Amino acid sequence: MDEHRDEERIDPGHKGIRDVLRIVGPIVLITGILLFVVAIVNFFMAFGGSEPPKYFWCGFLAIPLMFAGGVMTSYGFIGKLARYQAGEMGPVVKDTFNYVARESQDGIRSVASAIGEGLRGAGAAGTKVRCHKCNELLDQGAKFCSSCGAAIIKSKECPKCKELNDPDAKFCDNCGYRFG
Repeated sequence: MDEHRDEERIDPGHKGIRDVLRIVGPIVLITGILLFVVAIVNFFMAFGGSEPPKYFWCGFLAIPLMFAGGVMTSYGFIGKLARYQAGEMGPVVKDTFNYVARESQDGIRSVASAIGEGLRGAGAAGTKVRCHKCNELLDQGAKFCSSCGAAIIKSKECPKCKELNDPDAKFCDNCGYRFG
């Protein structure tokens, strides 16, 4: 079986440790549970009599034993649990991935097309820019607005970050520096 060969290659003592955890863990856990039951029964039986509970201390020993036994048992069987979960979740993850991939193809094509158009250059036919003064739509290469005559080229350099801004900008588009 390949699984055992992989375990031996990773850690030669892995199988032995796992087997010990699978045996000792449940023993410690059951011991803790029994001590807890003894402590609880003794505590409630003390209400009927005149003596205080004698074995209530078992509860204080039981809690750490139950914790340690539970942890050892879970580590002893964690590989089986992980393989079971992977077997249950694998097909669901595969189906979900395939569904998302299939249903998002048109959106991805649309985004890729838009990126491609943007990368082909600013001078592409039909590309428009807005005038910063009057919001008129202009051709990409326009140097002045055909409606208000404002210069379209960003020419105001920010002294703080060197970003080029609109000629009449009051604040830098990049860092927010206040001109003026």
